[in-house]
Amino acid sequence: MTKKGLFLGLIVWVFWGVLISCGSEGGGKPDYEFPSGNPEPGAGDSGPEAQGWQVTNAFGELPVYLKVYKSPAVLRGKNAVAYIAVVDTEKEAEFLILGDVSGSKTPAQFYETETVKPAVIMNAGYFWDGNTVSMLCKEGRILAPAQPVWQSDLTFYPTRGAFGVGNDGVYDVNWVYTVGDQMYAYPAPAQNNEEETPLQEPSADFPQGGRAWNVRHAIGGGPVLVKADVYQNTYSQELFGDASGIGALANHPRSAIGITRDQKLIFFVCEGRNVTPGVSGLTLEDVACILKDLGCVDALNLDGGGSSCMLINGKETIKPSSNGVQRAVVTAVAVR
Repeated sequence: MTKKGLFLGLIVWVFWGVLISCGSEGGGKPDYEFPSGNPEPGAGDSGPEAQGWQVTNAFGELPVYLKVYKSPAVLRGKNAVAYIAVVDTEKEAEFLILGDVSGSKTPAQFYETETVKPAVIMNAGYFWDGNTVSMLCKEGRILAPAQPVWQSDLTFYPTRGAFGVGNDGVYDVNWVYTVGDQMYAYPAPAQNNEEETPLQEPSADFPQGGRAWNVRHAIGGGPVLVKADVYQNTYSQELFGDASGIGALANHPRSAIGITRDQKLIFFVCEGRNVTPGVSGLTLEDVACILKDLGCVDALNLDGGGSSCMLINGKETIKPSSNGVQRAVVTAVAVR
C-alpha cells in the first residue's frame, strides 16, 4: 500500500457513514422487502435473446469479442431501459480499470484520454469528494485498501464485495479486506450489523476461510449480488444500509458487472428516476435476478444512481440521471 493510498483512506473513511456519495443511489421507502432466501429463478443460462433482450447495432461497428443488447420494455414487472455489454474474454479482449485513488472524470473524458479507445466503459467504485472509498488494485498493486466505515461514533470493518481478474485470466467476485499489503477473500462476509457492536477487524483468520486473493486488477463496490451461482443478500453485512445511501430496496439507476460460467463478462446498466417517463429503475434484488438469469455465476453491484453510465464506442447507452449529464467519477471499468 502506498503512503498516498493510506493517507487518502484515513481522510475518506470518516465520511462514509453518512455517505450520500457522488455516486449514491439514494434512500427512499422500499418497494418490497428483500427476501431472506433465493428469489424465484427465471429462464437462467438461456441467453439474452431468449429473455427478450435484443442485439443492437446503434453504437457502430463493434469488435469481434463484443455484443450489446437492449432490454425488453419490462423487466421484473417494471418499465425498464437497460443495456448489457457481453464480452467474450477468449477473443483478445483486455479488461481495464481506469482512474486512480483521487481525481475524477466523466466516462466520456475517460474515453477521450485513452490512446487506444475502449469499446466499453462503465462507472465503477464508490467515491467521496473526488477520492475513492472503494478498494482499488491495478497491475497487481493495491492503490486503495478496503475502507473502514464510520457510523454513530463507531468504526466498522466490513468485508465488502470486489470484482477482479487474476493473472490466469479468471474473473470472480469475492468479499474482501486488505491486511497490510495483502488482499484476502472470504467465503462469506463478516456478519456486521450497523445496529450492533462492530466486529473485529478482518485478518488472515477472520472471517473463517480467508485466502490470499492475488489479482491483476480488482475494483471494490458492493454489495455482492451473485456468488458461486447463488443469489446473495448481504447488503446489511456489507454495511450498505440506510446510512450508506445505496437504497438497496428502492428503485434506482444501477450499474453492475458479472461473469458467466464460460467466462463471459457482462456489463449491466439501467435507467431510473424517471429520466425516461415511467422508468423508475430497479432494486438490488431485481439486478441480482436479471444477472443470474443471464447466466452470471458471480456478480457485483457498483456505484449507481446519478453515476450510472455505460458508453459503447464512446456513445451513451442510458440517459444519465444526474441533471441529464454524465457525472464525473473516480474509477471506471472498461474493455478494449
